Amino acid sequence: MAGHSQFKNIMHRKGRQDAVRSKIFGKLAREITVSAKLGMADPAMNPRLRAAILAARAENMPKDNIERAIKKAQGGDAENYDEIRYEGYGPGGVAIIVEVLTDNRNRTASDVRSTLTKSGGNLAETGAVSFMFDRLGVVEFDAKVADADAMLEAAIEAGADDVVSSESGHEVFTTQDSLRDVAKALEDKFGDPRKAALVWRPQNTIALDDEQGEKLLRLIETLNEHDDVQNVYANFEVSDALVQKLSA
Repeated sequence: MAGHSQFKNIMHRKGRQDAVRSKIFGKLAREITVSAKLGMADPAMNPRLRAAILAARAENMPKDNIERAIKKAQGGDAENYDEIRYEGYGPGGVAIIVEVLTDNRNRTASDVRSTLTKSGGNLAETGAVSFMFDRLGVVEFDAKVADADAMLEAAIEAGADDVVSSESGHEVFTTQDSLRDVAKALEDKFGDPRKAALVWRPQNTIALDDEQGEKLLRLIETLNEHDDVQNVYANFEVSDALVQKLSA
């Protein structure tokens, strides 16, 4: 399995039980507000805002919270957040991309650098690792909405480039430009996806032993716990045994 998908599926299961929901809602609200502020407040006309709302719904964020986050952007009193991409390396030489929304660049850079260093990694220059990833659109659905063949057929008809189906769900990959159209076509057929967004997909992955794999997963978990961090991507593979251990 690809490292990002593998980690995401582990944390998706664990996060439902362990994560502090107020922190999750805070990050989702921040993305909604920024999306609405940068574009139109109508999700039908603002793909990024629509993706942010879909992500919020997938986490069962109350409708009132979503509307409040949009109104905050319209009111003009929203904080100014900078979008920054940090790149670096983790245990085993794994490439890591960290996307943040921050109102304090110095604080966030220091925190990300410190977290990487404590885990045996290091912060690198922008562009140092992103060339190892492809910037793609992804539309995700729960496994129950369709079998793998049906999803593949629908994705091809919608103009998607690739589909990865597993017991955890379906991931439909598209070019950046076609994300909106593909998401709309699949939504019409299968209902609201659990996610529709731009992601960094690793071109190749590094196989880690269980010790390195656990260190890396702990590192990514720590990064994700930071209030400013929105997304973390890495190019790694770990054993099924470790996946089962961390999913327990």
